[in-house]
Parts: sequence; structure tokens; C-alpha cells
Amino acid sequence: MKRVTEFVPGVHYVGANDRTKHRFEGLWPLPHGVSYNAYLIEDEKVALVDTIDAAFTERLLSSVREVIGDRPVDYLIINHMEPDHSASIHAVRQAWPDITIVGNAKTLQMVEGFYGVDVGCGVGAGAAGAAGGSGAGLGSKTSANSLIVKDGDTLSLGARTLQFHLIPMVHWPETMVTYVAAEGLVFSGDAFGTFGTLDGGVTDAQLDTAHYRDEMVRYYSNIVGKYGVPVQNALRKLASLPPLRTVCPTHGPVWTGEFPQVLDLYDRMSRYEPLEKGVVIAYGSMYGNTAQTAERLARELAARGVRRVVMHDLSSSHASFVLRDVFKFSALVIGSPTYNMHLYPPVQALVDDIELRGVPSRVFACFGGFTWAGAAVKKLSEFADRMGWEQVAPPVEVKQGYSLEKTAAIAAVAEAVAAKM
Repeated sequence: MKRVTEFVPGVHYVGANDRTKHRFEGLWPLPHGVSYNAYLIEDEKVALVDTIDAAFTERLLSSVREVIGDRPVDYLIINHMEPDHSASIHAVRQAWPDITIVGNAKTLQMVEGFYGVDVGCGVGAGAAGAAGGSGAGLGSKTSANSLIVKDGDTLSLGARTLQFHLIPMVHWPETMVTYVAAEGLVFSGDAFGTFGTLDGGVTDAQLDTAHYRDEMVRYYSNIVGKYGVPVQNALRKLASLPPLRTVCPTHGPVWTGEFPQVLDLYDRMSRYEPLEKGVVIAYGSMYGNTAQTAERLARELAARGVRRVVMHDLSSSHASFVLRDVFKFSALVIGSPTYNMHLYPPVQALVDDIELRGVPSRVFACFGGFTWAGAAVKKLSEFADRMGWEQVAPPVEVKQGYSLEKTAAIAAVAEAVAAKM
């Protein structure tokens, strides 16, 4: 029995699962691991679509040889140059020296810049590019076996023709997708990807996909979340293609029957539309007083019928899960003690992360505490002003120890948040 999965006739999964890496990009926890997806197309010509992380290079080469034996790989299609998808390029070129590397001009410059692989084009050698970008032509082949493609260009493998569509800033400037009309299939790069290893199967039909949805939201909000407008542009471009039956991202399951739901999720997230009604209470607390305010607020929200309340103590909740919930839910309340006349550092980090991603609107309120001089509430209000968010209630500010005298003010915040939802 072959180890390599052929999920569409002539199209094989040759990726790998990583269950040992603790942090993706050195930042984001991986409680369910991550997959690095690469794909092999068998036709009159053989094409490898993307590579994988350097730790799994030998597995990639072995999987490819299991499928094609001594046949050469004719083309390496590079949709995205992030090293978790491109780090095996040098080894692939060594294994098949006559391989033609296919990418757009920005891609090929990065191949040289990251790996020192001579693709014979430098920054601008492909200026002539493909034949008009009309979808009818091939890119310009260089002396070092590379092929520069432009938007809409095609490449025949025999029975199949590949068509290339540029989707810049989803989420790097060189990103593109590769469309195969014969199968209604698109290799989508990081678009529609998710954290989580592929445990057993490869397609959504072979897997229990329930946990991938939250991991997709976390993946999107942390890594792609800043680029909502480019994602919307990419979705419009994909919508112009004939209906897609199979979508092959570089992380997570191959989407078949569940792709309409995944597409809807991406559309809503890239429009910064909340996915659910609910309240995120994200707070920092040094000695428990701000935490008590957060707990009281949660109780008051529940008393007003708000059933979905998500609490994050920012000293223990990792930012990636907090950002996931900021994208997911409709309301956000932030609390912070004053620290050196600024926000408590984990709260400041969250504020910076949200501001960087440019989330345009949320139902928002805030609270804070201080001992001798207050600044937290002022800083949180300034954050709301910069974001263009309306504060739905006056902030609650606690001096020194938590006091039941603040109950009415906290209840007013809960009332305003619940009403706006």
C-alpha cells in the first residue's frame, strides 16, 4: 500500500505533519501541530507544487520518488516563498537538476535571495514576462531553468493546463495560486490554511474537521488578519473562475465538500465581520483587583442574557487565542491596571496587536485601576479613538482595592454592551 495519498486522479499529497514544533513563526502555539502541504501532479510532464519545511526535506523527496520512481520532476511551481513552504527548493534542484522553477518575478528574486539558487533572472530579467498575461501564453524561460509567469498565464503539462493568478499580499507580495481547470482544483498557498496536523486522512471528507475551524480563525487573525482588502481582492479573483471542487492550501485539510463554508468564513473574516455574538473580556491584573472587576462584569453580562462570555487573563492567555476571539466575537471589553503611567504590558501588547490588524469596528468598553495616579482608562480610551470605535459606556475606574461601590457602574457597562449586541 502506498504511503502517498492520491486524492484526485494524478494529483498526490506529498507534504508532512509536524507534531514537535512548539511555536509557528516562533510566535504562535501549536497545540495540534501543523502540516506543511506540497502536491505532485503526474501528467506527460510532472509538476511539484510548493515544497515543505527544511526539517522534512528528505520525506518530501522520498514521497515524490514513491510516486514517480525514476521519472524526472519537470516543474517546481512556487505559489508562496515563506520558508515553511520553500526551504526544500535547493534540495529539489539538486535532486532534479533540469527542473524548471516556475514563479512570478517577485518569487524568483526571493529564490535567489533566500537560498542562493541561481534562477538566472535577478530582479528584473523577466521584464518581458509572459505573453501578455492573457491566459494564453507561457512565461519567459531563462538560461538557468526558470519560468517567469504573469497573472493569467498558462502552462501545459499534457492533459492538464495550469493557470496562474497573482494574489499579492495574501499575505506576501509574491503570492499566487495555481488553477487546474480539468479538475476544478486550485492550489491556494496559505489562503484557506489552518493550524493542525492531518491525522489519518488528507481531505475534509476523510477527517473530523470540527477543531480546524477555530484553528483557521486563529491562523487567519494572527497571520493574515492585517490584509483584509487583499484577501477580498483574491476572493473576487477566485470567484471569476469556474466553480471550484477542490482547494489545496499549504496548511491543513484539502477542502472539497466543506469549501463553501470555508470560503464564507474567509469572506466574513476579511471583511472583519464578527462570526458570533459574544463578549470577550481581556484584562491584566497584578494583584487581583482588576480581575475582580472583570469577574463582576461577566456576572452582570450573564444576568442580562449574554450567554457567550469569553475571559482572557492576559498574563496567562497567549495573544494568538485572544486575537482569534477578537476576530470571532462581536464585543470586546479591555481592562488594565495603570503600570508606570501606561497600560499593563500584556494589555499594551494586545492593544498593539489589534491596532496593527486594523479591525474597523467592535462593540467596545473598558475599565481600569490605579493606586495613586490613573492612566490605564485614558490610554484605553485613546486606543478606541484611534481605531474609530465608539465606547458604549463610560469607563469604570477603580482606585486601589476593588470596591462593591463600583457595582452600579459595572452594571451600566454590562447593560450598554448587552443592548448594543
